[in-house]
Amino acid sequence: MPRIITQALLLAALALTQVPCSGESPPDIVLVMTDDMGYSDLGCYGGEIETPHLDKLAAGGLRFTNFYSENMCWVSRAAMLTGVWHLTSFHRKGLHPRCVTIPEILRSGGYSTLMSGKWHLGWPRQKSSPTDRGFDSFYGIIDGASSFFAPASLMRGKTPIKVSGLPADYYITDAISDNAVQYIEKADRKKPLLLYVAYTAAHWPLHARPADIAHYKGKYAMGWDKLREERYQRMKKLGIISADTPLSPRHRNVPPWEEAEHKDWQQRRMEVYAAQVTSMDAGIGRIVKALERRGNFDNTLILYMTDNGGCHVEYGKNRKGPYLPAVTRDGRKMRPGNIPGLMPGPEITYQSYGYGWANVSNTPYRMFKQFDHEGGIRTPLIAHWPRGIASRGELNTEVAHLVDILPTLVEITGARLPTNSGGSKRIAINGRSLAGVFQGKERQGHSSIFFSHNKGRAIREGKWKLVQDRKKKQWELYDLSKDPTELRNLSQEEPEIAAGLKARWTAWFKQQASQDSPVPGVPGKKGN
Repeated sequence: MPRIITQALLLAALALTQVPCSGESPPDIVLVMTDDMGYSDLGCYGGEIETPHLDKLAAGGLRFTNFYSENMCWVSRAAMLTGVWHLTSFHRKGLHPRCVTIPEILRSGGYSTLMSGKWHLGWPRQKSSPTDRGFDSFYGIIDGASSFFAPASLMRGKTPIKVSGLPADYYITDAISDNAVQYIEKADRKKPLLLYVAYTAAHWPLHARPADIAHYKGKYAMGWDKLREERYQRMKKLGIISADTPLSPRHRNVPPWEEAEHKDWQQRRMEVYAAQVTSMDAGIGRIVKALERRGNFDNTLILYMTDNGGCHVEYGKNRKGPYLPAVTRDGRKMRPGNIPGLMPGPEITYQSYGYGWANVSNTPYRMFKQFDHEGGIRTPLIAHWPRGIASRGELNTEVAHLVDILPTLVEITGARLPTNSGGSKRIAINGRSLAGVFQGKERQGHSSIFFSHNKGRAIREGKWKLVQDRKKKQWELYDLSKDPTELRNLSQEEPEIAAGLKARWTAWFKQQASQDSPVPGVPGKKGN
């Protein structure tokens, strides 16, 4: 416990040291977060899905290969926006009032603060909507998922938008991109800009426009085994993973492709998923063009992230909830569930891509969203900033986490962290700035990175990682320097190391629980 408290005080002191990175004016900042996408999905990380605009940003900036999210949607968003571990920052179905957010900090420093996309961090009635927590303007969904054609919880500011009033060609990915572009075009050019773009793609349901799906027709006839191997080989060639990184075995719930049933339907699932991703990438391209027209692109920092690894969930026929509409906009009864033969994509369907393709998305790692094995939490980070990042197309192996985003932005903007938040003393920041890393410098990184949500618990210290699947209730120890895909459990061979890591994880968990509210998001809580 003393070690953790000392570390927290040190981090708070470091965070209060404001050193603007460079330039006469603070940069415009664009944060892009996508939903439920795996480590290998993007072209620049080894995927075959067409993502030319993100690939171009990667070629002109940095790609991080040891970057971590949390294992689910809202906890990752809470960690990113507050710089605080999610067990504290997510509080009673909303953001903790004593955690200050990125838009609150930057707005007080003169920034315009704008958001388009998925919030998933509380409702207006909880005083935890985007405009309650620092954004000047908001368009998007408040909740965690929705139809792409008829989204529930759609709002502008705090005003609900009726689905019945949406145009016939409405598609939420386009709407998120279009609103982001409009924000850029209307923003005061005399003020620096913070824009947070949070896509619902590629979260279920599998919804895409027919032309976008047709673009991938037949692309996945090879099946998940061959595709996974092809991604694995490309990742090694690109340097995303080392040449000696082993490919984890096919998940036990995934049959060999040769034995898989309903192959036409299985292929279609991945075709729609790929179409969702490419549509999102096209929107990012339009946003980049708008930023170029704004005239400050050289001094614009763009950070691309995703909230967790690929999602294995098989969407059931009997599943109900606020995300699922009863009927389509033209009155047809919805046909939800992963029903073989019912091809996903149209509004009337509500499906997911399941174990087989999620296993591909998370290549070369094990497990999925909801778990703290690498497949659930190892995620891409692309950083592009012509004036502030000298590297072009390089890979960076710095071990970092979503909590590092807030202190990074504080440092590069010269913003001031407030002493108080929500009428009380502000909770200390856990993240560590990446500003020096952007400039090719070494930083004092995390001595420990902690995880605890849903089906997973984990701690990483240097090369060592201790992780638990809650259902199995056994801690597993891995040396990630030799075994990055977590194939050789060393807990019996290195019991002292395992015991030390477990003790530090337990102390951290108790410290999180000692905050002034019940601990939210403890392992076992379900969500999207």
